[in-house]
Amino acid sequence: MLMGSNSVVDMIEASSGVHFSGFHMDGLEQRLKIEPPTTSNENMHKQPFVIGVAGGAASGKTTVCDMIIQQLHDQRVVLVNQDSFYHNLTSEELKRVHEYNFDHPDAFDTEKLLSYMDKLKHGQAVDIPNYDFKSYKNNVFPARRVNPSDVIILEGILVFHDPRVRELMNMKIFVDTDADVRLARRIRRDTVEKGRDIGTVLDQYSQFVKPAFDDFILPTKKYADIIIPRGGDNHIAVDLIVQHIRTKLGQHDLCKIYPNLYVIQSTFQIRGMHTLIRDSQTTKHDFVFYSDRLIRLVVEHGLGHLPFTEKQVITPTGSVYIGVDFCKRLCGVSVIRSGESMENALRACCKGIKIGKILIHREGDNGQQLIYEKLPNDISERHVLLLDPILGTGNSAVQAISLLLKKGVPESNIIFLNLISAPQGVHVVCKRFPRIKIVTSEIETGLNDDFRVVPGMGEFGDRYFGTDDDDLEGVPPSK
Repeated sequence: MLMGSNSVVDMIEASSGVHFSGFHMDGLEQRLKIEPPTTSNENMHKQPFVIGVAGGAASGKTTVCDMIIQQLHDQRVVLVNQDSFYHNLTSEELKRVHEYNFDHPDAFDTEKLLSYMDKLKHGQAVDIPNYDFKSYKNNVFPARRVNPSDVIILEGILVFHDPRVRELMNMKIFVDTDADVRLARRIRRDTVEKGRDIGTVLDQYSQFVKPAFDDFILPTKKYADIIIPRGGDNHIAVDLIVQHIRTKLGQHDLCKIYPNLYVIQSTFQIRGMHTLIRDSQTTKHDFVFYSDRLIRLVVEHGLGHLPFTEKQVITPTGSVYIGVDFCKRLCGVSVIRSGESMENALRACCKGIKIGKILIHREGDNGQQLIYEKLPNDISERHVLLLDPILGTGNSAVQAISLLLKKGVPESNIIFLNLISAPQGVHVVCKRFPRIKIVTSEIETGLNDDFRVVPGMGEFGDRYFGTDDDDLEGVPPSK
């Protein structure tokens, strides 16, 4: 069968990268309020990857930003400078401009910065002012039009100071350069570019710049995900950052929001297996066969997130091989009944692993009730792989995870494995339990009015075990 060139291109593009089919509860008895599913254009808008770059004045922030932009030449990248959002000085402040502290948080119009960033994140173009450091006004030069982009770099000395600005960022970089180097750069910049005499520069540095750095800028270093010593001179650090950004850009938008969400990289094989298990005409035998293959991939990926220790062994050639040792204290917990379909894959990967059971029964659309649990006595001392093939509303997952926490399992010791996840469920679980890890093979479009995952694959337990009785599921249709 021949297909047009456009059809072939569309199929390849749709099958490459990470595919998606579209985009405190107190106590175990409390119910979660689930927001109705939505497919509005606003919610489907592609989220940009926001990078914050902070550091002292003349630390090399601009150089680092330029290097990142140059290396991300195949992506749409825009730079937003915090300097563009200085307040206009009043006539009284202009008379005593040499006493004005431009390195203080109050010097910036943070509310305007937040407003502009919010528009960019929601796909709206903005006109960012060009601040004039001679007249100390932001309306002297024409504004700079900035269009929505894949990557937004927000650069400035105090971009980490306000928690509302920090929350916008997917990655936070602090450029850490020696104070003497920063001072030398500042003297050269201000005397050559701004025409100031060296005495004025030194006075301003000792009176405002250094105290502000110690009081406001340096303390924000603790919020950084990455610290770059030597700034733009550290080419290796910048290369690694660019590689990480490229990886993130290839992931689903939810992975940018939640660093504890992992979607396995899609291939034609994985896409083909999803096609088969989603097809309502697929036989039970084929459904089980290809579901098992996908489950095995998810389990293997989940095991890769367990802690490890270095181990040396002697190979048959008498050589030393430096490798790693598997995590020993491990167990699985399946949510009855669909979760039991994932047990064989886990046993095949982890010989002799203990597996506990949790049965959760549906009460209406939003409620869940814990019916039964049988868990290892020492589960609090183990890393737990929680098994449930579909994450829909997130209610069952919240119940199961809450039970594990009640049993003493540290939140960071839980890895939740499933085949498909609805965005609503991801939001519920990740916001409630930010330290657990979720590993899935695809992110769905969402939930329909009946709280079923769409496009989904139907009642997974019924199709896998060959039954039609919903009562045997023990879980809601969307789980």
